[in-house]
This record gives sequence, C-alpha cells and structure tokens, in this order.
Amino acid sequence: MIGKDDVTYIARLARLNLSETEIKEFTGQLDEVIEYVRQLDSAPTQGVEPTAFVAPKHDPFRDDIARPSLPPEELLANGPEVKKGFFAIPKVIKQ
Repeated sequence: MIGKDDVTYIARLARLNLSETEIKEFTGQLDEVIEYVRQLDSAPTQGVEPTAFVAPKHDPFRDDIARPSLPPEELLANGPEVKKGFFAIPKVIKQ
C-alpha cells in the first residue's frame, strides 16, 4: 500500500511541491495504479514467448536509406537569423 511518506518521497525526487490535499489525492491514485498493476501477476503467461511488439510481423521502423535533403541555403532561409552557415539563437546559458 502506498502511504503519505511514499508520495512525499516521490514528489521530492520529481522536485514537486505538493500541498497536503495533493499528497492525499495522489496517495489514493498511486495506490489504485499499483493495485491495478498487481493484477498482471495473475495473468497466465506460461508458454508465451517474449516479444518486442504485440504483432511480431509488424515493423514500426522504416528502412534506414540515405535520401536527398533540402539544400542548406533553403533550410537556413527559414531561420530568423543566420551566422556562418548556422541558425543564430540567443545565448541561454550564463558563464
């Protein structure tokens, strides 16, 4: 069973500041999720081969074939500012 301390610990790891109301709400929700997942322990899986996809003949990845791309000039034309052949963006990290 998930308790208040568990939710507080998870929230701290996720760097979330939760109110007492949210902690209480999430405690119940996480407990329901864990209980639902526990039901999978009773699923009959003997003799079932592990698979990466539910439909083994389905391949969701396309062939890795090199194809022509847009010319750099055409790509860079979409940017607001270009310097030395690259998109110029404002600095976001202070030194």
